[in-house]
Amino acid sequence: MSPKNLTAINKTHSFYLNKLKNKRINNIYRKFESLIDINENFIVAVSGGADSLALSFLSKIYSIKRFLEPKYFILDHKLRKNSTSETRYVKKILNKFSIDLNILTWNGAKPKKNIQSIARDKRYSMLVKAAKKFEIKNILLGHHMDDLVENFFIRFTRGSGLNGLVSLDRKSKIDNINLIRPLLSFKKEDLIYITNYVFGFYVKDPSNEDDKFKRAKIRKFLIQLENEGLDIDKFYLTIKNLQSSNQTIKFYISENLRQNVTYLKAKQLAVLKRDFFYHSKEVVFRSFIEIVKVIGQKYYPVRGKKIDRIIELINTKSHFKVTLGRCIIKKVNETLLISKE
Repeated sequence: MSPKNLTAINKTHSFYLNKLKNKRINNIYRKFESLIDINENFIVAVSGGADSLALSFLSKIYSIKRFLEPKYFILDHKLRKNSTSETRYVKKILNKFSIDLNILTWNGAKPKKNIQSIARDKRYSMLVKAAKKFEIKNILLGHHMDDLVENFFIRFTRGSGLNGLVSLDRKSKIDNINLIRPLLSFKKEDLIYITNYVFGFYVKDPSNEDDKFKRAKIRKFLIQLENEGLDIDKFYLTIKNLQSSNQTIKFYISENLRQNVTYLKAKQLAVLKRDFFYHSKEVVFRSFIEIVKVIGQKYYPVRGKKIDRIIELINTKSHFKVTLGRCIIKKVNETLLISKE
């Protein structure tokens, strides 16, 4: 490495590490460092918002301290006319702070319904593809405490069960790639503080104020609740307690799958033992969903009502054959087979 490049690297390191002299930022970083615990290269998902830029800063310091080489990606979704210029501007700004931001471009037709949900899925799929290309196992996402609470109320309005209400896990997987959310115990106000202090800018997504999106409505509703005395810290503790209960259920689901399901033909066929159904309704329901996801090779589960109807068939019919979630579900006497469609 040339002396010039070495000097530039040292200046970059000094710039970031000097930011930790700020007591508030140092406390946030120490908490972040204790939660993330990764010793291999990772990808950081950037949107240009305050949360993802704060994540960029925190992860940059973490990589300096651990001698890692993270990669940063932003998606040009082309859902708004200025999305391309916006992503290029974010790239230009971060480049000044020695963060090499890569732009992923979503070309092709765009949805007219369920826009935010489909855009989220597209973002994940493109990030996972990039992770596999560079042989990286971990993707860091900028979801924070406010997102966790918003997600709870969005799922609540849809009538979700326990698993749906607390679905923003600190760590999950898509296609064997880890999605890690190290900021779930951080408030948005702290992330805005970091971003303003370090970068002096962040992108404000107009959809966050657009009432045609449910998340924007929920966000405004929560502001009203906070004005009426809602303590987000206490609500966060409530969600953590629910997550603990959910983990207990997941344990029994895992045991049910381990003891009562046999996978054959490279997981293209599952044979369910009779004891599979000798559990609580919730354990059977979620175990069944997991099998359909594995055999059908789908990340998102099929609708709960469809699963309920099939479990009812299993309990009342000795023979039947149906399709669901790219799977063929067949019962012959006491044997239940789930195969890839």
